[in-house]
Amino acid sequence: MKILIGSDHGGFCLKEDLKSFLLELGHEVKDFGVFSSDQSDYPEVAFHVAESLIRGEGDRAVLICGTGIGMAISANKVKGIRAALCHDVFSARAAMEHNRANVLTMGERVIGAGLAREILKTWLEAEFQAGRHLRRVSKIEEYENRE
Repeated sequence: MKILIGSDHGGFCLKEDLKSFLLELGHEVKDFGVFSSDQSDYPEVAFHVAESLIRGEGDRAVLICGTGIGMAISANKVKGIRAALCHDVFSARAAMEHNRANVLTMGERVIGAGLAREILKTWLEAEFQAGRHLRRVSKIEEYENRE
């Protein structure tokens, strides 16, 4: 898979760790920054990554900030994005299986690298279960696409 990844300054260290982890797993990674822990604004990165994902430049995306909240809120403003903030493995699996989340957000100040790796791996390995979940995701898409 081609994974798009980005962070603000509060998620920089975890982004770097997860980027290496993704490469170890054999994924292609496109890093949208930031490239240091200098102060930055999460919406800019979130919008850039989310728009790139919608244009088909990757299969899924990962966004990290201090809590993961700002990245999730920002990414979800982009039409077609279903960003899920996950700080546990169960939620990560459900985010893909039930909600077809195409963006995973996490907070560096909330969880450690080991758990973040488990969450990321679980989310990447999960598959959308369709069935009753397709009906629900379709309702979200219909609402999003209304005039």
